[in-house]
Amino acid sequence: MAHGGNVIDELVTDHREVEELFGKMEALPSGHKNRKTYADQVTMELVRHSVAEEAYLYPAVREHIPGGDALADKELRDHAEAEQIMKDLEGCSADDADFDRLVGKLMREIREHVADEEQNLFPRLRAACPADALDSLGDKVRMAKKTAPTRPHPTAPDKPPANKLLAPGVGMVDRLRDALSGRGKMD
Repeated sequence: MAHGGNVIDELVTDHREVEELFGKMEALPSGHKNRKTYADQVTMELVRHSVAEEAYLYPAVREHIPGGDALADKELRDHAEAEQIMKDLEGCSADDADFDRLVGKLMREIREHVADEEQNLFPRLRAACPADALDSLGDKVRMAKKTAPTRPHPTAPDKPPANKLLAPGVGMVDRLRDALSGRGKMD
């Protein structure tokens, strides 16, 4: 979803939206069919968010923050782990024996990742990066999310330039598959 503002404001808003979906999922009993719909919605949002971060946020971290390479590499490892969980979750129905375990693992991973970004990475980036650059990055992230994939692709490139070249085409195929299957829509 597009919100407006600089890159940090944009990504924090994404974090809150995913947490809201987690809350809706947690409020439902185990096995409830809408838990799968919410899991699909979470995956769609997280994949778009991750693709945008990988294309624009992490290169800025590498450029502007001392020691940024190590920070960005850690974030990419977090993304890869979460993406594999989402890929595993993709094949599960809400009443599948692994569904609750995978959802719980994804929630833990994402909540730890969000806390680390918001308490460590974002303050450092805000201090090191000019405000106009943060605003420009916000615009780029919003544009990237519009064409980004909506399904996990753990083997796809996660660094520019390959990720920027492949994401829009993969995203188009994912959105077509989502539209045809009704994925992420409540019955």
